[in-house]
Formats: sequence, C-alpha cells, structure tokens
Amino acid sequence: MEALVNRFRALAPAVDYCSIRVVDEDTEIVSVRQDVPEPVQASRDRGAMVTVVDGDGIGYAATSDLSDAGLKDAMARAREWARLARGRSVFEGAPPELPRPNGRYATPVAKPLRMSKAERLDLLMRESAACRIDGRIVDWAAMLWTTRTRQLLATADGGETIQEWEFTVPGLHVTAHSGGVTQTRSWGGRYNGYCQQGGFEIVERSGFVGSGRLTAEEALQLVAAPNCPGGTMDVVLMPDQMMLQIHESIGHPLELDRILGDERNYAGTSFVTLDMFGSYRYGSALLNVTYDPTRSEEFATFAFDDEGTPARREYLIKDGVLLRPLGGTSSQQRARRRRADVGGVATTRACGWNRPPIDRMSNVNVEPGTSTLDEMIAATELGVLMKTNRSWSIDDSRNKFQFGCEWGRMIRNGRLAEVVRDPNYRGISATFWRSLAMVGRPETVEVMGTPYCGKGEPNQAIRVGHASPVCRFTNVDVFGAER
Repeated sequence: MEALVNRFRALAPAVDYCSIRVVDEDTEIVSVRQDVPEPVQASRDRGAMVTVVDGDGIGYAATSDLSDAGLKDAMARAREWARLARGRSVFEGAPPELPRPNGRYATPVAKPLRMSKAERLDLLMRESAACRIDGRIVDWAAMLWTTRTRQLLATADGGETIQEWEFTVPGLHVTAHSGGVTQTRSWGGRYNGYCQQGGFEIVERSGFVGSGRLTAEEALQLVAAPNCPGGTMDVVLMPDQMMLQIHESIGHPLELDRILGDERNYAGTSFVTLDMFGSYRYGSALLNVTYDPTRSEEFATFAFDDEGTPARREYLIKDGVLLRPLGGTSSQQRARRRRADVGGVATTRACGWNRPPIDRMSNVNVEPGTSTLDEMIAATELGVLMKTNRSWSIDDSRNKFQFGCEWGRMIRNGRLAEVVRDPNYRGISATFWRSLAMVGRPETVEVMGTPYCGKGEPNQAIRVGHASPVCRFTNVDVFGAER
C-alpha cells in the first residue's frame, strides 16, 4: 500500500482536494444445514475510490484497476464529475473542507481464528446434531462468517491512515412445526445479530458452543405456546430486541444527511429537525445514548471514518435530551450554512471501495442504568418479556413503528409466567422512549449489531454495532399474530 500511495500522489491532479480510499477484503462463510455441509462461500474484493473536490464541486470515481492507467482514469472521471457539480452541489457555493488524517488502527484479537475449514465444519456439525432433539424440529442450520478488511485512506497532500479489521459472526437457527404452527428460534438473532470484531474469542464468549440444543428447546416451547395476548401493558426488552429498537427509532432518525433531506426519495426522512438539538426531550431522564467507536469488540469500531475524521465517543442523548446528530464533517458544514451548528460525530462511511461515504450510524449504544432484571420483573404487574426481533415496520420519517419478536414470556404480578409466541408491540418514536421506566445494570448489557444496514442510492449495506442493557417500558400497545 505504501507503493500505491506514492503512485497516487505522483498522479494526483492539481485540485483543491484529492484522496484515494483502497479497500481489500476477504470473506469466508462456512455453514451446515440439517447436518449437511453446504458449499463454502469465499470471496475477495479489492478496489479504490477516488474523491476530488474542485471549487464547490465534489466528484467520485471507483476502479478495481490499481495500475497507473487505472488510477489516472479514475482521477480524470472524478475531476470531471466535480467540474459538472460546480454550482449545483449541496455545498451551496463553498467547497467541503475535508480532513487530512494520519494514523493506524487494528482490531485487537485475543485468539486469532486459525481454524481450518474442516475444524470449522466440525464445530458447526456438533451444534447442528444437537438440534435434533424431537421430530417436530423440521429445519436447522449453523454458520460461521469471518471477514478480514484492510483499508487505506490517503490524500494527495500528505494525509494517510491504514485500518485493519477482523469480523466474526456465528449464527444458528432452528425451526419447529406442530399442529399447524411453525416457529423459528434463532441463537444470536435472526439476522446475524451476534456480530463483533475479533477472533475465536467471540465464539467462546458468545455461548455459541452449546447453543444448538438450547435453541431447539426454545423452538419447541414456541410451537406449544399460546398466542401473545393483546392490550396496553409493560414490555421488558432484552438486548437482542433493544438492538433493533435503537437502530430504527434512534439511529436512523439522527442521521444528519437524512435530516437535511438527502434520503427522502429512497429511505425516507426523519421526524427530527435541526431546531430540536439541545432542547428536545427524546426520552425519559433514564435514556442515555452514545456514539462509541472506541469499544474494541463492537462491530463498527474504527479510529477514522471514511472522510478521515478522527472518531471519539460522544453523547447523542443525555438524560433524555437530544444533543447531537449522527453527521460527519461534510454534513456538519452543510448544517452550519443553514445557521444550524448542531455538531455531529465521525460517522461518514461507505460499504465498500465502489461507494462514496455517507452519514451512517456506527456504534449507537444505550448506556446502562441501575436496575437488575429481577427488579424489572418485580415492578411489572402485567407485561411481556420479549427476545429477538423477527419483523419490523417503520414509517418514512422513522417515527411510527411496529416490531415483532420471536420469543415472549408473560409477566404477571411481578413474576415470570407462561411462554407466548408471536409477541408484537407498536408505538411512536417521539413518545415511546419517554415511557422508559427502568434501565438494566452493566451486567445486563450485550454487544450486538447487524451486517446489513441499508441506505443510499445505489444501496449500501453496512456494518453497525449496538450495545444495550435490558430495558423496561410502560403502557405499550402489545398484540399477538392472530389479532
């Protein structure tokens, strides 16, 4: 990469700003379904994105040809796009002032995952076999997904960062059928929610070993369980559902480019407006939300975002009050030109070498409180404890939502009662978080995330992390699947 940087700088055009972001990524997915190994999925993706700022125009061009000829062609195309954008860009006559970063980052790995494919398959086969505990189990699968990424960001005038990440995602799903009822129970989340940075230590600390039988037992509980009752009651959300609640009703609404109107024709806008920052009561006084790119095991941890801005932990919401958006350097400059100096964080990212960076949530976490899970249950006269998202729907402004979970358990008179299937709840983001009544202690926190957060045109599916404790909400509209 050092040689590539030198070639890039020798070829860079004389413009206000020119950078190159090179991504080299190796991915491998080993999986087993119904005790049968599936074909190993392995891929390598390598290429570069050139960014040119010329006047108030900004242009991008991607290439997988990293020869001198390929780089020169990408630079020429990016420069031409910047020329065509002059006077028509969102920067309203002033060029974006992008950073010139310097530094390195690498995922801390306690136990490098040096397992051969055969060893990985053996691990998965053991968990797969453990799922076969009853004839009502009709489908089951286990997988281990690993990715290694190396990224260079260099500017023509001396900025340079190299960041290296290792991602590990174990997963397991079991489906049971009985009496016309079919239910799926997922270990680690239906959409690969137990995703972290690191090596084999993730498999060990996650509880993946031994998850096959436990997940199958819970699937059998669900096909025998009654439908979740409906009505207004409390909900206790476990971290693997809190992850989705945070993602959809805090993360996306706070993305600054969305607030500025960039996503309205595709992924929607936001109920949040620029004048809310610093005063708007987003939730109860118990709600504290941070953007934290420093937690080493979390899925979207990094030292610099893809514009080169150094990343640091910041409060987005403190004591229930909205403080700052998820907006990177470029969006913050745009907001200031609208006389809205709302601040932001280093969270401008791209999903790969052939996409330009845009504002994305990264690690968005609810900070722990002071309650135990037992205390939350004891404080609930009537409610449902819910685990693991299975479905979601939210309107274009990320306000009115409806979420469904895989597994529920009734709480009656301060005690856990029967398991129920298909628990769902709905609410409005602008008021739901104000019903937050209890927040779990640090020992209830789980670090999760998603590999699949979609946004942008053309679409970008990106890695996002969410850490959360267990939380209790009051007076929530709950319903089952048959209502």
